[in-house]
Amino acid sequence: MTDTTATKARFPVLVTVFLAVCVVILIALGTWQLQRMQWKATLIARADEASALAPVPLTEVLTAHEPEFRKALVVCRGLATAPFVELQSIHDGEPGSRLISACVPEGTSQTYLIDRGFVPQTVTDRPRVLPSTLPLALVVELRRSPPPGPMTPAPAGRRFYGRDNAALSATLGADSPSEFTLFALTSPNPELPALVASAPPAAFSNNHLGYALTWFGLALALVAFYVAGLIRRFRKPAP
Repeated sequence: MTDTTATKARFPVLVTVFLAVCVVILIALGTWQLQRMQWKATLIARADEASALAPVPLTEVLTAHEPEFRKALVVCRGLATAPFVELQSIHDGEPGSRLISACVPEGTSQTYLIDRGFVPQTVTDRPRVLPSTLPLALVVELRRSPPPGPMTPAPAGRRFYGRDNAALSATLGADSPSEFTLFALTSPNPELPALVASAPPAAFSNNHLGYALTWFGLALALVAFYVAGLIRRFRKPAP
């Protein structure tokens, strides 16, 4: 048998095919992460642009191609003394609760959940709950609310641990709410200074470049490992 025939017989065909498939998969994953990086950058830019726009009436905001993160002007009757539920939350590193009420803003026929603001855990004061139809004008920011994860604790009475809009609305005795939660940016209860009207930071992180480099790095390492293995396999022994 010639040296060429012996070399061909020893060539690791199955290993080569397996590693080639792995490299293709790793490169595909890295490419997908680069695409995700561009998508996330576009999403962040769009959110920043939308939040920078001046507030306009809610009915006008809802006609926009993408209302999320837009500021709107709403009038909710009786909101200052409306019933509320409490959503366990953290604001600037401090634990506490966000107070959630339901409202049908004037000029609309849709129920919206209104996030009235954050109250620190150390504060026990709460807004009064009284029947009222007094109009209250607010500046709000529209946000979609992803459903809580499977590990989120179940609500305890009127205290919630996840933003389950359907359950929040049902507890408040309201109709099925809009997909958008309205986060108050002006306080509906100025008599309660501890109530901080605010929208939480957008939950965006763009770490996809790091993920892409990880996948590409693994592909490169696999190729280097394979080449080094071939060199050791076929290197002629020293005379």
